Amino acid sequence: MNQDTKTRIIVADADQRVRSALRILLQEEPGLVVVGESSDLPSLMAQVAELVPDLVLLDWELPGRPAAAILVAQTTIDYRPMIIVFSARPESEEAVLAAGADAFVSKGDPPEALLSAFRRLTQKSGKGVNDQEQKTGD
Repeated sequence: MNQDTKTRIIVADADQRVRSALRILLQEEPGLVVVGESSDLPSLMAQVAELVPDLVLLDWELPGRPAAAILVAQTTIDYRPMIIVFSARPESEEAVLAAGADAFVSKGDPPEALLSAFRRLTQKSGKGVNDQEQKTGD
């Protein structure tokens, strides 16, 4: 990623405190910008369509439909952001990855684990800012 590239992120968790903590964590990391937050799957799906993020941080226990539904829905469209799923249940990792998530992070892990997962994904994919940034005015 070059210096001007910003990776656009949507944070999806039912708990406002968790979303706020994640926003603060991500704001400290160069090259990241949180463009949206969601507390349930229906609003997350709408934000993904509208904001076209590079990455979605998805709580596996997000209210609405089962979280696996968003992963399955992503396979039916041309555009698909990277998806890091996080959960308070570390035993969910196998199901999360089988459902199509790009990475899994336990909520019990230190914050660096999330940043590490993000770095691995962006290095592997080469993803960064997308053309939507100019369209949305970010």
